[in-house]
Amino acid sequence: MKLDLYFARKFFTIFAGITGVFFLLMLLIDLVEQISRFSAEGIPLTDIFELTLLNTPEGIYSILPLVMILATITLFLGLARSSELVVVRASGRSALRSLVSPLIVAAIIGTLAVAMFNPIVAATSKRYHELYEVYKSGAANVFSISAEGLWLRQGGDNGQTVIRAARANPEGTTFYDVTFVSYAPDGGPSRRIQADWAVLEKGKWTLTRAKVWPLDATLNPEGSAEFHEEMTLPSSLTQERIRDSFGLPSSISIWNLPSYIGQLEEAGFSARRHAVWLQMELARPLFLMAMVLIASAFTMRHTRFGRTGIAVLTSIMLGFGLYYIRNFAQILGENGQIPIMLAAWAPPVASVLLALGLLLHMEDG
Repeated sequence: MKLDLYFARKFFTIFAGITGVFFLLMLLIDLVEQISRFSAEGIPLTDIFELTLLNTPEGIYSILPLVMILATITLFLGLARSSELVVVRASGRSALRSLVSPLIVAAIIGTLAVAMFNPIVAATSKRYHELYEVYKSGAANVFSISAEGLWLRQGGDNGQTVIRAARANPEGTTFYDVTFVSYAPDGGPSRRIQADWAVLEKGKWTLTRAKVWPLDATLNPEGSAEFHEEMTLPSSLTQERIRDSFGLPSSISIWNLPSYIGQLEEAGFSARRHAVWLQMELARPLFLMAMVLIASAFTMRHTRFGRTGIAVLTSIMLGFGLYYIRNFAQILGENGQIPIMLAAWAPPVASVLLALGLLLHMEDG
């Protein structure tokens, strides 16, 4: 038991240290990139640093498998160089038994990452994209879904426009039972438009059966209302920007994701992308455990056997390969090429089985 706690504490310390190093490196690299991106816009350095701090957690969260591999390699190479691994083996403890505590730590880290770090990353990522849009274009395009329907805000030189629709098509280009409320640059409402449906085209909205109420304080809105069988409104939005505004599952906390999926489907949008992301997040602890098994299969040996560099490189490359397969399966799942559960759970399960096979082969021949 004491030996298991020793391995667990050592593994967690190494993991925390490597995570901190990567956090500082990514913070500095992203800070330089943000400065070069916004220096010409006249954005203060403090705001740029805030953007960097908001963007870094998402990068750390995405490279957790790499950090897990490096932590495992560092752990077992250190145990091998100090001959502690030899002593453990001489005491009759098998390789798989020695891996129990690192695997438990990896599972705990993965569970905490999904349960606690995921909401933090979602909040910081969402705030980063909002501030990025404000600094880049001067106004944020905000999309939200609620029980009352879906809401969208677009900005422009003539002020803000708030859009509400009862539902939309899966592509996000046609909105039904839609209302536009335009605001003047000074912040006051200028007009209200209600239409049966609105189609987003290049640079404009095309409204069908629209009624326009001017909201000037000197006019009677109903008496001055006009009806148009078809009319157009300028728009800076595109289909890609609308889909990206609600189509980034990483900007939604995993605790809110199931209800958000239901709201998306009720509004008429396809929630497959979010459903795949939800299942992949649930499978993340298993994938991190697979990374521990992969790295240990090549490094749980004494350094006197030589070819340590090749073993380390092989484990890292194999980990990258499995990570690529996982992302490829995610794309196939989002496109509907394979079932959601298969896309999310097949790569982690296959990685664990592959790693166990390699480990048994390396140990027992």
